[in-house]
Amino acid sequence: MAPQQDAGAGAEAELPEYAGHYRLESQLGSGGMGVVHLARSTSGLKLAVKVVHAEFARDPEFRGRFRQEVAAARKVSGAFTAPVVDADPEAGRPWMATLFIPGPTLADQVKRNGPMPPAQLRRLMAGLAEALRDIHRVGVVHRDLKPSNVLLADDGPKVIDFGISRPKDSELRTETGKLIGTPPFMAPEQFRRPREVGPAADIFALGSVLVHAATGRGPFDSDSPYVVAYQVVHDEPDLTGIPEELAELVRRCLAKEPEDRPTPDELMSGLRSVAASYDTQAFIPRQRTAEVVDAVASFGREPEQPSSPSPPSSPASGRRSRPGRRAVLVGGAVLVAVLSGVVAALQHTGPVTDAPGRPSPRTAPAFDGWAAEPVSTSGGVPHCAHGAGALLCAQRGVVFALDPSDGDLLWRRPASDPAADRPPAVSGGHVLPYPSGGPLLKALDPLSGRDVWQRDMPAGGSVLDAGDMLLLTGADGTVTGVDGASGTSEWSRGFPGHGSASLDSFGEARSAYATSRSSDGKRTRVTAVDPGTGEVRWDVRLGGALKPVGVHAGAVYFLANDPLSEDTVALVRYTPGSGASTRVPLSVPRQDVRATVRGDVVHLLAQGGALEAVDMTKRKRVWHLETGIVRGSAPVSDGRHVYVTAPDGRLLAVDASTGRLLGQTPPRLGQAGRVVAALPQPVLAGGHVYACAPDGTVFAVDGRDPAGW
Repeated sequence: MAPQQDAGAGAEAELPEYAGHYRLESQLGSGGMGVVHLARSTSGLKLAVKVVHAEFARDPEFRGRFRQEVAAARKVSGAFTAPVVDADPEAGRPWMATLFIPGPTLADQVKRNGPMPPAQLRRLMAGLAEALRDIHRVGVVHRDLKPSNVLLADDGPKVIDFGISRPKDSELRTETGKLIGTPPFMAPEQFRRPREVGPAADIFALGSVLVHAATGRGPFDSDSPYVVAYQVVHDEPDLTGIPEELAELVRRCLAKEPEDRPTPDELMSGLRSVAASYDTQAFIPRQRTAEVVDAVASFGREPEQPSSPSPPSSPASGRRSRPGRRAVLVGGAVLVAVLSGVVAALQHTGPVTDAPGRPSPRTAPAFDGWAAEPVSTSGGVPHCAHGAGALLCAQRGVVFALDPSDGDLLWRRPASDPAADRPPAVSGGHVLPYPSGGPLLKALDPLSGRDVWQRDMPAGGSVLDAGDMLLLTGADGTVTGVDGASGTSEWSRGFPGHGSASLDSFGEARSAYATSRSSDGKRTRVTAVDPGTGEVRWDVRLGGALKPVGVHAGAVYFLANDPLSEDTVALVRYTPGSGASTRVPLSVPRQDVRATVRGDVVHLLAQGGALEAVDMTKRKRVWHLETGIVRGSAPVSDGRHVYVTAPDGRLLAVDASTGRLLGQTPPRLGQAGRVVAALPQPVLAGGHVYACAPDGTVFAVDGRDPAGW
């Protein structure tokens, strides 16, 4: 690949072919401090890689500022920004790679299509308010929010460029010569007392951005940056053309004194109150063209020292690969590398492979996290469960066990038919890989992986783990209760009135729940069954198309779905003893919802990344977070945190009380183009969080310290 030509870099005519191990495919654009390239990771993930101009790379002071910018960008990576994937401020040419976000900047959108209509303005304002809320929560002040630093993605606006210096872009500098912002979008205090600038300056900028989006101009306009600066400090903003319902909110944003401006939360509350037609759906530009990808080339400015964002913990903290045995499948052999460097080839075709000298799982006195390399290269993400003192996992073509304390391989064995979207069951002290259409159900010893018992599966049937019992459902609807310890049948019966019922169980599995809908989808019959005897404990018909998602204190919790679209429209709690039913509507219908129950709170993640907590006793949503995850796992909570697995292999941790994003692990992607059919739910055990990634990695982190991930 020939060196790429940079038509706008001045003295720097030749551009690098690589930044780190990322091959730079094409130039997206250039700014005063460097060039932005389109690149791809090894797995094929599209990235926007910013490479600093050589002249600034030779400046030690700039390198220090760039390190600070990278730290700030990593700290705010989330639903409303371009997440940082990798960076090297110490490279010969410092660089930073973020996820590539296709879409125009707000500046390009307005230039091409003119002012936005009111509905789009409301969504833009809401999206930017949410973005600033999350940015400010982690102690960062952007200081250069402007139309060219707002990307209009399909799932809402993204704020980019956190602190990169652009000394050539403006005549306005501090006494040390450092650029402090872009005049038409700067707050008065940025001119009067730049070292005291706080989060309210971003709110002022948001007001200016909204005026630009609504009118195509700013609230303070002049060809001279010095005149603009005077107007910002002394004059009233020109709000001509702002929709009436938004004018007062914008005016408050543009207040001269920081304390007179609303917070992001107050802005969102104001939007809900002034616009009954407020729409929370993602902002979608009216026109999209292929050339709008040059939007990501916009570089920010270098501010005065940000509001003391503390640098993030070492990337190695809580997620380093530990030395020791790691299983790696190469062709038909598994190579187990030990610390001494001895490599033993283990045949893939053998019935069971025991890790030498490891008769049983052990517990380490301290836990600092680990990442185990893939056991199989057959593809697919592992799905794991914790039980019998081990982490028990199933992947396409293989079942294996890891030591929860350090990730060492305990045993592995080939398996021709484990279900690719479920972890093994742990029942009766044994491990049972869920069969995927196979004729046999096998129970394995959790310490060695050897066969304990096996039995025939009913034709076209399915199996459900219900504590110490396994419930096998045949194609005719007959359910058989099987003792997990011995594999013997304890009972068999059908459930009249259900036809082809769905069967679910949760927690300690004191009951299993058979559910079936009426033909019109307006009612759901729910039958609670004793897994040990098959006896019916209670039977009820409830209104709506319901799907059970959890139990607490005897009550059963359901998603209430629209019978036609299957969108979730409400949550329902049914208490068998009293027969009471509580229904809590969602603020908007949610697609492809995955939910779990913790106490009386339902945590749900919808397609598009909306994560919510709904308190069924208070009958209201207690918090909402836009994670930016297109499709994620079912959330799981330990009471303090809520954990979710993302499609790129990240594990996210959210404060269970406030919904604030607390930490996330790096992406661990699989082969390019591979779509994960089902994302594994994180596993909680002993204060640790275990997760699986599309590249086949199984990893563990300390659940007490998400910020250290």
